Amino acid sequence: MKITDIELGMLRVPLKTPFKTALRTVESVEDVVVLVRTDTGHTGYGEAPATAVITGDTHGSIIEAINSFIKPRLIGEDIGNLNRICGLIQSSLERNTSAKAAVEIAIYDLWAQLHGAPLYQMLGGGDPVITTDITISVDYIDKMVADSLSALDRGFESLKIKVGKDIGLDIERVKAIHAAVEGRALLRLDANQGWTAKQAVYAMNALENAGVVLELLEQPVKANDIAGMKYVTERVNTPVMADESVFSPHQVFDLIQQGAADIINIKLMKTGGISNAIKIADIAALYGVPCMIGCMLESSISVAAAVHLAVAKSGAISKVDLDGPSLSQFNPVEGGVIFNESEISITNAPGLGIIEVRGLEMIAA
Repeated sequence: MKITDIELGMLRVPLKTPFKTALRTVESVEDVVVLVRTDTGHTGYGEAPATAVITGDTHGSIIEAINSFIKPRLIGEDIGNLNRICGLIQSSLERNTSAKAAVEIAIYDLWAQLHGAPLYQMLGGGDPVITTDITISVDYIDKMVADSLSALDRGFESLKIKVGKDIGLDIERVKAIHAAVEGRALLRLDANQGWTAKQAVYAMNALENAGVVLELLEQPVKANDIAGMKYVTERVNTPVMADESVFSPHQVFDLIQQGAADIINIKLMKTGGISNAIKIADIAALYGVPCMIGCMLESSISVAAAVHLAVAKSGAISKVDLDGPSLSQFNPVEGGVIFNESEISITNAPGLGIIEVRGLEMIAA
């Protein structure tokens, strides 16, 4: 099975409600979809969102990186040589992690198809059913409480609460949601780099002293403020999770050795794909540090790859934040992973199991 072409398309899926964080407001999934074609007629699917405020990737940069730097290196390569292909992708250019991730996901899809097995089985196997949380966007208190209660009605038992816009209001937001859900859901707090280290300690002390129990606090400070992360981690009882501070395996080593975080959030769009995500999960497991698997605003194409990884690496990845498809108005993918609100399950189809992606606007090479 050899690569004959790599095609790109644009996918647009409206969200059920605007996605609001301390960093941005988004109203629809708008992602670049990768289709890797082979001489056997098989197609591998991947996907990359433009998340400029986090990864630095834009639609234009993703398209250029793939067409001009990654694609020329892969044409003619044999899918059976997985490690070689991943090495070619990762060394094709610096950074551009979302572009690399989209192509790697498609390659892993084909690699599993080559062997006639679901990807998670090729990565080590596991229980093909997992449960995800859902994001509660930052908003007026009444709206966030209503969204939280609606999520409970839909069967979600873990809520990821977005804060980081206003420290005083953030504290009241969390108190109100905590009171409203009455212990019926785990609460995860995500500041998306919106606080300073001292603000984070102040907010967490106020919440903890008020009896608010949180499962974790995600990325309270700026991505490059490792000293600030360490400051917060050492001064609050709630476990602190690094997200935007961690892209590469080397950064994971550094963060863990400094004791700057208690949990690592793995996202394929940060790691540049599955190969580095596996390394991060293995490093964290060696140190006994738990991981979450997360996503950007992605459809069920690349989220499916994250699901397969989470199942295969369940010993290291104990928390799941793969709600992109649940936030979308519809699923454009035929086949693949089954998303049923909080429950996500994998079929026995080879690779990612994707048959077709509907509504793609193909991009000229």
